[in-house]
Amino acid sequence: MALGRPSVLPDRVPTVRELLAAGDRSFSFEFFPPKNAEGERQLWRVIRELEALRPTFVSVTYGAGGGTRDRTVEIVERLAHETTLTPVAHFTAVNHSLRELRHLVGRFAGAGVRNILAVRGDPPGDPTGEWVRHPEGVQYAEELVRLIRQAGDFCVGVAAFPYKHPRSATVEADTEYFVRKCRAGADYAITQMFFRAEDYLRLRDRVAAAGCDTPIIPGIMPVTQMSTIARSEQLSGAPFPPEVAARFEAVADDPAAVRRLGIEHAVELCRTLLAEGAPGIHFITFNRSSATREVFRALDIVPGAPAAAQAASLTA
Repeated sequence: MALGRPSVLPDRVPTVRELLAAGDRSFSFEFFPPKNAEGERQLWRVIRELEALRPTFVSVTYGAGGGTRDRTVEIVERLAHETTLTPVAHFTAVNHSLRELRHLVGRFAGAGVRNILAVRGDPPGDPTGEWVRHPEGVQYAEELVRLIRQAGDFCVGVAAFPYKHPRSATVEADTEYFVRKCRAGADYAITQMFFRAEDYLRLRDRVAAAGCDTPIIPGIMPVTQMSTIARSEQLSGAPFPPEVAARFEAVADDPAAVRRLGIEHAVELCRTLLAEGAPGIHFITFNRSSATREVFRALDIVPGAPAAAQAASLTA
């Protein structure tokens, strides 16, 4: 479903690095490749609705085991050609040889896509299962970062984990792995979803103490139904904060109240993060726009306004 504008590729799509360096707060949205035709129509309806908010960038995820590789590439290509949005392509190492990885980087370059989010990825079938390196691939995300940076003029993002990565033995080890990705060439990071501001702030403090100043953008997903809590634990590998869960359990029998509380909690969380100096917010949409737009409006975000103006609106 085309967005009703000519296929015109900008001479030069800005990078997330450049957009962050401009000093403005970043507000972005994350989508995933749909599984069928109806999902495809839904996705492009949401893209059209959110494009009007003039986000800093939008990202498209990459399924476990590379299962959505081609759909991810196609969506990112369409975003680059048919919209005013700056697309970021998620890119994983799972089940890919070095030759395949280099080919995909070349395909993104050919489409004018300069922004890639490099993540090692989860094993297919069981996100918590043992990670097995492709015999001709890479073992760690830092290797993937180097491969992309060596391939051309790309801006590379990486993942960050406020709790810690499920496969990291300790918080300290997780911090070390993150810093290594940054020193390999990462320009910025986006966190896995979290629901408590202090988890992000502790992560930022740990990274700063390790001598790393890579911008870390918080990843936020509003809880719109009780099943979101269990799903978030499965996706992030982190326990849902018990004190936050208690607030939702108190209204669990009222779906409308759960949704209202989810919007309220997300707004509270975003306000705290921005007031504490977070470089922006990355909204995880699950290809739905209404909850995200409600949070966005409640934050009084003015698309394109300088960061100072945004900060003033948060403390007014």
